[in-house]
Amino acid sequence: MPRPRTRRGPSLIDADALRVLHRAARALLDDLPELTDRLVAVLRDQEPAYRADLAADPAGTWQEAHRSLRHSVASLLDPRSARDAARRCSWKIGTRRAEQGLPLDALLHAFRLGGSLVWQRLVEETSRTAPEDVRLLVHVAADVWNFVDEHCTLVADAYRQAERQLNWRRENRARLLAAALLDGTGRIADLPEAAQALGLPEHGRYAVVAVAGADGHPRACAAARAAAVPEGLRVHWHTGATADYGIVLAGDGDLPQVPAGGPAAGTRIGVGSAVDGLAALGDARRLADLALSICPEGGGTVRLPEHLPAALVVSSPGLGRALADRVLGPLLRLEPADRDVLLDTLTAWLACDGSARRAGERLYCHRNTVLNRLRRCEQLTGRCLARPADVVEISLALTARGLLRG
Repeated sequence: MPRPRTRRGPSLIDADALRVLHRAARALLDDLPELTDRLVAVLRDQEPAYRADLAADPAGTWQEAHRSLRHSVASLLDPRSARDAARRCSWKIGTRRAEQGLPLDALLHAFRLGGSLVWQRLVEETSRTAPEDVRLLVHVAADVWNFVDEHCTLVADAYRQAERQLNWRRENRARLLAAALLDGTGRIADLPEAAQALGLPEHGRYAVVAVAGADGHPRACAAARAAAVPEGLRVHWHTGATADYGIVLAGDGDLPQVPAGGPAAGTRIGVGSAVDGLAALGDARRLADLALSICPEGGGTVRLPEHLPAALVVSSPGLGRALADRVLGPLLRLEPADRDVLLDTLTAWLACDGSARRAGERLYCHRNTVLNRLRRCEQLTGRCLARPADVVEISLALTARGLLRG
C-alpha cells in the first residue's frame, strides 16, 4: 500500500508563525527608541490629554511609553519570563496616571494606539525582510491583541483602584479639615487647603446649621438636611457625633431660612449667628449648638438671633437655674396643681404682650381671673408686673425653668 502523505498540521504552522513573530519582535527591540518616537508623535496628534501632558513633561511621557513598549515587545519574545514584569509596568502606569488626573479614556486610547503601532511595525518588519512570511502573522494576531486587551483591562483596574483610594483620602482629608474648623482647632496655615477641599472661599460670611434627631437612615438624614438649608445656598455638610453640621455660605443676605414645611417631626434644627471667614467657624458651630439646645425635644427650628434671651440663659445654665429659683422659688414650692396654674398664667400673659383679655382667651377663663392670678404671683414673688425690670426677670426665669429642667 502507498504510504499516506505527510501534511503540515496546525502545530507546524503555529511554530512557523512564532518564528516569524520572534524575528520581527527582536528587530523592534533593537529599534525601540524610534518606535517610542512614533508612538509619542501619534499621541500628540490624536489624544488631546497627552498633548497637554507632553507639553508639561515630554521626557517623562517618552520614558513611560518606552518602558511600556519594551515590556510589551519582550512579552512577545518570552511570555513566561516577561509577562509578570509587563503587568507590573502597566499597573504602575495606571496608578500613576490616576494620581496625576489623566482621564482614563485617554490612557486606554494610548494603550490601544501602542498595541496598534506594535502590530503595524511587526507587519512592516516582516514585509521588509521576508514578504512571503507576512501571511503567517495572521496565526499570532489573536495572541497579540489579546495581550493588548489584557493590559487595557489591567491598567483600567489599577486606575480605578487608585482613584478610589485618592477619593477616600480626599474625602477623609476634607472631613478632618472640616472637623478642625468646626472644633475651632484648625490652623491658620491650613485655611487655603480647607477652602479648596470644602469648595468654599476662605473669606466670606458663614453660618453653621446643626441638625439632630433624624433616625440615622440615609433618606431621613438627606431629608433633614434639605429641610435645614434652602436650595441655592452653597453648603458643606459634616457628620458629627451628635448632630450633622452644615457650613453655609451666607453671603450678604440673611441667615438661612428653613424651607416651607419645616423639618419632619422629631428633627431639630439650630441656626447659629453669622461669622466672618472660615477661621471663625468654631464660634459659628458653638452658636449653632446653642440654638439646637433651645429647640423643643419634639422637633422644630431655632434661629439664634431670634432667641437671644433664651440663648443667654442656656449658655450659663448654673446662673439660669439660680435665677429661676430666686424669682420663681415661692411659686415652685406650691402644690403642683396650684403651681402649674400660676406659671401657665404668667407664661400666657407674657406671650400675649401683657393682655389679660387675650391671655384669658388662651387659658379659657375670664380676664378678671387672669388678673387675680397675676396679683397672687406678684405677692408670692415680690415682683411687680408693672415694673419693666421685674418683668424681664420673670420672663428670663420662666425661660430658664422651661429649658433647664433637670
